[in-house]
Parts: sequence; C-alpha cells; structure tokens
Amino acid sequence: MKHKAGFVNIIGNPNVGKSTLMNAFVGEKLSIITSKAQTTRHRILGIVNGEDFQVILSDTPGIIKPAYQLQASMMDFVKSAFDDADVLIYMVEIGEKELKDEAFFKKITNAKIPVLLLLNKIDKSNQEQLEEQVQLWAEKVPNAEIIAISALEGFNVKEVFDKIIELLPESPAYYPKDQLTDKPERFFINETIREKILMHYKKEIPYAVEIDTEEFFEEENIIRVRSVIMVERDTQKGIIIGHKGAALKRVGVEARKDLEKFFGKQIHLELYVKVNKNWRSNQRQLKRFGYNQ
Repeated sequence: MKHKAGFVNIIGNPNVGKSTLMNAFVGEKLSIITSKAQTTRHRILGIVNGEDFQVILSDTPGIIKPAYQLQASMMDFVKSAFDDADVLIYMVEIGEKELKDEAFFKKITNAKIPVLLLLNKIDKSNQEQLEEQVQLWAEKVPNAEIIAISALEGFNVKEVFDKIIELLPESPAYYPKDQLTDKPERFFINETIREKILMHYKKEIPYAVEIDTEEFFEEENIIRVRSVIMVERDTQKGIIIGHKGAALKRVGVEARKDLEKFFGKQIHLELYVKVNKNWRSNQRQLKRFGYNQ
C-alpha cells in the first residue's frame, strides 16, 4: 500500500471559518474560534493520520493589512504557508469578492500546486446566490477547484478531506503517527485563556493581550498551571480584572473547564495580570511570545 503525506495550508480573510474547518478535520479543538477578527495569531499545525496517509493541516492568521509590528509578524506566518504547501486551501465565504492583499492573491492564482477554493457558509445562502458566487470565483481563480461547504454544519467537509488525500504526494509520514499538533501544551493553555478574553471583552482589550504560561506541572491526576495575562496599559489591567476580580474569575473558570476537556485531567489554574508596555510593537517581546521566528 502506497503511503501519502503532505502539508495542506489554509489561508483566507479573517472570520472566514479556517479554524472551524481545521478543527473539523482534526476532530479536536486546536484552533480557537470566536466571531472577532484576528483570532488566530500563529500558524498552527493539526495532524490527521490514517493507515496510508498523514495530512498536516496548517491554520494561518486571516489576511489583513498590518497596522503594527504584531500584525506584520502574523502576516509572515501566512507568507510561510506558501513555502511548504503540497495543497493550498483558499477559503472564502458567501458574499466575499476579494482577498485583502493583492500580492497574496497573485500567489494563489499563480500557484503551481493544487488549489482548492472552498466557498464557506453556504448554509447562509440560497441556490441563486451560490451559483453566482461559484461563477465569480471560477473567473477570479481559474486554477482552483471550487467546492461549496459549511464548515460549521459539516456539509461537504468529508468530501474536501477525501479530495485532499487524493491530491497528496506519495511520501512517508513527517511526524510520529500519534502526534496531533506541532505545538506544546503551554501554547493551548495560552490560546484557551486568550479565547475567553476575546469572547468577554470589547474594543481594543483582546488585541492588547498576550498570555504567558510560566508554570506547567503535570501530576498523575491534576495539572497545575500558572499563567500571566499581559496587557499594554494600567487601565487595561483594571478592565481585565474587573470589579472585585469578577471578570478575571470568569475567564479562569471557563478556561479551566475547556482545558480539563482537552487534557482529560483536573486543572488547577492560577491567573495573574501584568502590564507589559507596548509589547505589540516591541521586536524582543514579540520574539519571546513566538512571533518573528
């Protein structure tokens, strides 16, 4: 039996459903999902293994025009997705008409590898609108195979995955067959906490936040975690903590529940808030948090 393996990189504008699709493929919540743009900041690998295949999925940040150094670093992750892809997935949603960066769009239309253009959120459209969108994208990206999907509802997700396996090159596995992702445990703790902040705080607060898990001790029945929420200003620190610590407590309780599901163990989570002035524009701090690699 011939073995197939390869990198399948998912790109698109913010909020198009890339993380939902990857989680559906992997069967685990690896990428955090919220309704806010720029939820994904890193390039996250999800690995799906079968007897005769290994699909390495890559979820990247949504494509934006960078306004500060953190966003520029996020776009570097997207650029790297073109370098090692064996199959490129370009996700759009019903009603969308263009990619926010023309240079990225040219890379897609000139790609020498197979391109799957996934038209997502079709559960929010009718047949006439769907046909119009398929025609529009067929003209814009003639090198792509267009598949209509609903990542959230699971419509055509299996069909897309079967198509990916068909397109993969013959190759031995790149990662051990029991490996699910390339990220360490602390990364998922940080992302789970950040997801809760994205869900519960408004305006600039979620974008000024980074999480640093300083301690991770795994015992037989419990994992003890100490994480610091970094903000840029003292006023943001007060908002994160909330009246008598209520807002911070809610983040901690919700994150702990999700982490207990993810790790299958009891979690003891301690959360602290610190001011780290202008970390989003500081190259040294960005490197410390895993950007600018």
